[in-house]
Amino acid sequence: MVKTLKVLVYYNRVSNRILDTLSKILRSYDIDYDFLSNKISEKQIQDFDIAIVLGGDREILAFSHFMKNVSIPILGVSTSGETTFLTELTINEISKGIEKLVEEEYEIEYATRIEAKISGDAPPALNEIAIFPSKSATLMEYLLVVDDEEIWRDYSDGVIIATPTGSTAYSLSAGGPILLPTSRSLVIVSVNSLDLTRRPLVVSENSIIKLEEISSKCDCELIIDGTHRFKIEDSITIRKSKVPVKFIKITKVPETLKRMSKKIMLSKELMDMPPSAKLILKVLEYEGPLTQKDIITKTLLPPRTVRHALSLLLKKGFIRKQPLLRDVRQDLYYVNINFILEKHS
Repeated sequence: MVKTLKVLVYYNRVSNRILDTLSKILRSYDIDYDFLSNKISEKQIQDFDIAIVLGGDREILAFSHFMKNVSIPILGVSTSGETTFLTELTINEISKGIEKLVEEEYEIEYATRIEAKISGDAPPALNEIAIFPSKSATLMEYLLVVDDEEIWRDYSDGVIIATPTGSTAYSLSAGGPILLPTSRSLVIVSVNSLDLTRRPLVVSENSIIKLEEISSKCDCELIIDGTHRFKIEDSITIRKSKVPVKFIKITKVPETLKRMSKKIMLSKELMDMPPSAKLILKVLEYEGPLTQKDIITKTLLPPRTVRHALSLLLKKGFIRKQPLLRDVRQDLYYVNINFILEKHS
């Protein structure tokens, strides 16, 4: 007797038309499926054989955060019309993709994750763990220790510890190298260090990384994949997670080549941006969602310059905006994760 394939479909802000179409396709293959959104539990996940994640890299990162001790293969399906770094197919290719799943004509790629030992329920990071002061443009001091060996004492804006998956994301923007998935390594990148000779450090994925004697004029935060923030004390330990993420690979395009080509495209778009727009984008990455008034205060740029830069960033898709709930006369600007992480990771 052939086992019925059980598929979990995870989504966030997907049209009913897409969900209806996907339902018909899954039923046509006699697949047992369920649609889930928002926060889900590991118990719900482990009952399925495969997860189809609709949306973009933001949704895939969110889904990976639900899997701390369990992992099922993920097929990322982009709803934006083109594939991203973590998505394998577009929504227009979903029928072909499901056929491949049924016929088992796919490969599994394992992606290393890292985790931090802190108080609080911190999920493993697929891209990176970053440690920064809670206020931008504030220096942080720390001592880096790898496998019980003191490596450097640094004064910088922060530090990033990235996986091979995340080596083409924030880490690369800060000057880090691209790591191949087969390298079995992590990269540690100091961000804007006062020591101009400071260079990124590549270590084994099995290394125990400690940041000790962390201090700053304000509280310091640990940021997981750019979404989860946790206040930390004066030390933190980071190591490889026991459970990797499993990605379903159907296409034959080399993953590293795909990521590098997208990174080059993004870099060209950024090069055309004025310095004010680049500064505002970086502040939004550090600080999270801000109003126009907040941006003016933090960047010290003239209001007219800020308005122009925001219009350019919105037009190019680097950021998005939504009405501020407590005052609908103001807009809240935030980084478009489905653009930055998908083309920046």
